[in-house]
Amino acid sequence: MAKSELKTVSEYIKTIDEDRKPAFEKLREIISKNLPKGFEECMSYGMPAFVVPHKIYPNGYHCKPSEPLPFVSIAVQKAAISVYHMGMYMDQNLYDWFVAEYPKHCKTKIDIGKSCIKFKKVDDIPFKLIEELVKKITVKEWIAKYESALRK
Repeated sequence: MAKSELKTVSEYIKTIDEDRKPAFEKLREIISKNLPKGFEECMSYGMPAFVVPHKIYPNGYHCKPSEPLPFVSIAVQKAAISVYHMGMYMDQNLYDWFVAEYPKHCKTKIDIGKSCIKFKKVDDIPFKLIEELVKKITVKEWIAKYESALRK
């Protein structure tokens, strides 16, 4: 993951190269507008993130309970804009759905890890597919998946 010491999303956006800033801002807007109610935007682990806030999930992230429970993060890295979707990491069906849908939206080969999707060219970001992806898990469903994984 990309790491910065910036404290606000606005500060983060100011550091983005002008050629990638519009795509990043569009990606951020799409995620923000389409996530189910309850997720909040903040800086987490050095990048803009959409999280389950402590007021909804007081336990926070098990790795660092002072941090809210992460869900989706976005970052501008040296060679790519990346989307980290923890739901795909925890839900194989969701991961498989995304991988199957990707070719319907993009001509380029998918560059994906378990939760990280990298886009080397801003023109290759499938905004409509990302919009569909972020709508698929509610806060309540995400907490249930997360807690289920912790129990294993």
